[in-house]
Amino acid sequence: MKAGSVYTEERTTPKVEQRGKQRKANVDYVQVAESSRFRELLEKKKKFILPLTIFFLVFYFSLPILTSYTNVLERPAIGDISWAWIYASAQFIMTWVLCTVYVRKFLKFDVEADEIIEKEIKGGSA
Repeated sequence: MKAGSVYTEERTTPKVEQRGKQRKANVDYVQVAESSRFRELLEKKKKFILPLTIFFLVFYFSLPILTSYTNVLERPAIGDISWAWIYASAQFIMTWVLCTVYVRKFLKFDVEADEIIEKEIKGGSA
C-alpha cells in the first residue's frame, strides 16, 4: 500500500450494533409464521399500509390528472402563484410526512415481531 493512503491495514470500520438480540440458529420460522400472533401482526401491517398506499397514489396522481384535464389548479392562489404550484409543493411535504409516519409505525411492528420470535425461541406457542 502507498504511504499516506487512507486504505491502511490499521484503519478499521466501526462495528455496527445490531438492533435486537442475537437469535439462536434453531428458530423454526415456519412455526413463527403460522402462529396466531404473527398472523395478527401481518393483518395490522396490512391495515396500516393499504390505506396509506391508496392515499399516496390518489394524492400523487391527482396533480397530473387535474392539470391535464381541468383548469382547476390554474387559478391564482397567492399573487402569481397558482394552485398547481402549491399542490406540487404539498406533494413533497406529503412524501416526507408519510415516510416519517411509516418508519415510526414499522419500528413498533419490528419490536412486536421480535417479541413473537423470542416467544417462539423459548418454546411458547401462540
